[in-house]
Amino acid sequence: MKLSPDLLLLGQAPRLAWAWLIRIGALLGLSTGLASSPASADAPAQRIENIVLVHGAFVDGSSWSPVLEQLIEMGYHVTAVQNPLTSLSDDVSATERVLQRQKGDVLLVGHSWAGMVITQAGNATNVKGLVYVSALAPDSGESTIDLLNHLNAPAMALAPDREGLLWLDSPTLFHSVMAADLPIAAARSLAARQQPIAANSFSTPIEHAAWRDKPSWYLQTLNDQALAPWVQQAIAQRLGATLHSVPSSHLSLLSQPEVVARLIDEAARGVPHDKDHRPAKTMPIPQP
Repeated sequence: MKLSPDLLLLGQAPRLAWAWLIRIGALLGLSTGLASSPASADAPAQRIENIVLVHGAFVDGSSWSPVLEQLIEMGYHVTAVQNPLTSLSDDVSATERVLQRQKGDVLLVGHSWAGMVITQAGNATNVKGLVYVSALAPDSGESTIDLLNHLNAPAMALAPDREGLLWLDSPTLFHSVMAADLPIAAARSLAARQQPIAANSFSTPIEHAAWRDKPSWYLQTLNDQALAPWVQQAIAQRLGATLHSVPSSHLSLLSQPEVVARLIDEAARGVPHDKDHRPAKTMPIPQP
């Protein structure tokens, strides 16, 4: 079933009435090897010192708080963008404003929908690497809908409201789709302060994909009911990204912030040694 630009089309997962993608299959994930490493605030001789974190749909910048605090303890300068979620262009502009305030090179990190944002905003000259956390990452000229169609992902439609906005304000649904490994009380709080996203954001294409020119890392969340793990793997392979996996829901940045912080730290240390990196242009798409 092809995705229509008039609706946000999201897949279905088993036992759920709603999710982004519904294809379930063999997961080819890798063990992260990140969670067991001890924390260190000692800055190495070479690493990217500025980390910019960009949030996804249905949450705000506070969703990065546990990860942000860990990174600050490691000695990084960290900023969380507040996306308006009113359009891809508006979110990219919000991110670019933050990037312009950074002094020195930047590692740009996006969760979920924010993968779209960092794929465009990451073309800024001070961005030296990209980290995708269970995130969308289209190619140049692709929209979210194009990306999901390219992956041939079966999907169902979620209609926007009269203002053209998409909501996930049911605590039960938020918990099952986004945060099944968090307490239900946490899901209620997240649903109560979630931000809707403009449906037309998903039909806007990327002008130039920054991952074509810059090294990337990808965290695949293996228990994800919002973006199917096999789809995440397909995206990571197309990027040519360094792939890690974690047994987490879609909101790993809240349920396993230590793992997410370790991956960002790994990327920040790795970028200075990967300046000649060019990601693979074509990769096979794993099938469920």
